[in-house]
Amino acid sequence: MSYYKDAILIDGLVIARFSRALFEDMAKGGITTVHCTCSVWHDFRQTMANIAQWLEWFEVHDDIIMPVRTAADIKTAKQTGKVGVILGWQNSSAIDNDVANLRLFHQLGIRVVQLTYNTQNLVGAGCWEPTDPGLSNFGRHVVEELNHLGMLIDLSHVGPQTSADAIAHSKAPVAYTHCCPMLKPHARNKTDDQLKAIADRGGFVGFASYTPFLPQGADATLDDCVTAMTYMIDLVGEEAVGIGTDWVQDQDIAFFEYLTRNMGSGQPTTPIYDQVPPMPKGLETLGDFGNFIPAMERAGWSETRIRRVLGENWLRFLGEVWRPH
Repeated sequence: MSYYKDAILIDGLVIARFSRALFEDMAKGGITTVHCTCSVWHDFRQTMANIAQWLEWFEVHDDIIMPVRTAADIKTAKQTGKVGVILGWQNSSAIDNDVANLRLFHQLGIRVVQLTYNTQNLVGAGCWEPTDPGLSNFGRHVVEELNHLGMLIDLSHVGPQTSADAIAHSKAPVAYTHCCPMLKPHARNKTDDQLKAIADRGGFVGFASYTPFLPQGADATLDDCVTAMTYMIDLVGEEAVGIGTDWVQDQDIAFFEYLTRNMGSGQPTTPIYDQVPPMPKGLETLGDFGNFIPAMERAGWSETRIRRVLGENWLRFLGEVWRPH
């Protein structure tokens, strides 16, 4: 593994309980850059407060983390030995009903916007809605503004028709930053056709090592994750696949109950777990992120494939998307 010390490792989605200890664990795992969620069910004011907290963390913990707003920043994080942090959303509720607010949030460093989180909003439908009417007129305006600003559109929790509409309407490639193939029936998993559709337009897929999405469930191992990633690569090609763990490290069951409720306070939209789902064996914390490498080697992956999926693919893709379109 020593010959991978110069490799770029990128995690495309973490929704953990952030703290100094967690940042140190990211560094222990050799992570170059991580996309961190700072808005889910939050409105404009709440999201601004979350961003203010991150700005404080960037100052207080500047010996270990740094903000990432460009692909060049990812390279700087690698060169300086810091963990780069991409700020992103898992819902577009933060703009309230004003698309112009996206410009403000772009100035504050937001670089990834998921259109919906599980349920219906002004943009379109989430993956847990019983029906999906597709991208709204407002949603098309949001997509156009995200393209104009150079912000990545994320469709991981978005409904199938809304996703298809967004893929077709966007001038820039879009991504499923954290998902699994449909090896197990689950509203959050993506069919072969959905994975191919996003890749055919130059889009990207981040594999989520989240055990509820995997056929093995809580018994899943790192080797099972690599098997699922191989399946995805066989569908869309190794240059369109990366990692987006969907890590929930240090979160408690109350956080999951909040996440699964519509707008954070309504009726549950997904099953509420009776305990926090475990991560795959061999990948229990962010400090184990480097364990992907021996698992990939056991699967017979080439060094080129390993380096691409670990982070080079993400780096190239983000460089393409984070510019005006």
